[in-house]
Amino acid sequence: MSQGNETGIMSAADLEAIRKGNEFVLRKVYKEHYPLIRKLVVANRGDEDDARDIYQEAFIVFYENMRVEGFELTCGIGTYLYSVARNLWFKRLRSYGKGTVSITEENESEIADVSESTVLHAQMEKNIVCIEQALDKLGEPCKTILTDYYFRKLSMQDIAEKMNYTNADNAKNQKYKCFNRLKKRVLEMTQK
Repeated sequence: MSQGNETGIMSAADLEAIRKGNEFVLRKVYKEHYPLIRKLVVANRGDEDDARDIYQEAFIVFYENMRVEGFELTCGIGTYLYSVARNLWFKRLRSYGKGTVSITEENESEIADVSESTVLHAQMEKNIVCIEQALDKLGEPCKTILTDYYFRKLSMQDIAEKMNYTNADNAKNQKYKCFNRLKKRVLEMTQK
C-alpha cells in the first residue's frame, strides 16, 4: 500500500485497489483500523469477540459500498469504519435491552452521538492534512527536524547527530524555531 503521508489517508490508487479486491491492501486496511473499533466496543460494554464481530460487519459494509458504482468515499476510511461500527454496535446494544444490557436515559450520556464523533474524526483528518501541507512548505532542515522529532520520535541528541549540530541544545533551539514557523503556517492556512 502506498504511503504518501503518515496519516493513513489512502491514495486514489489504493482506493482503486480496494474496489478491485486487492487482498494485500484490504488486509492492511483491515489490520490498521481494528484497534479503534475494538476500543469503541470494549469501552461500551463489549468484549473482544463483540469487537471482532462488529468490525467484520462494518468492514463488509465498507467493502461492499466501495464496489458499488458511483460510491464516493467523502471521509477517511477510519472515519467511515468507525461510524458504521458504532451504529452497528449501538443497534446491537439496544437489541440486548431485553436481557443484560439496556440503554437508558441514565447511561445514554455515556454513549456519544455518532454524528458528533464522526465530524470530530473527519476534522482531525483535515487538520493532519493541513499540518502535512504546511510541513512540506517549510522546507529543510525544518521538515526533517520536526518529522524526526514528532513522527519518528528521535531524541534531540539523535537529531543533532543526524543534522550535524554541535549538540542537542542547538538542535532543540532549531526545533523550537521550526515549530513556531510551522504553527504560523498552519494558522495562516486554516484562516483562509
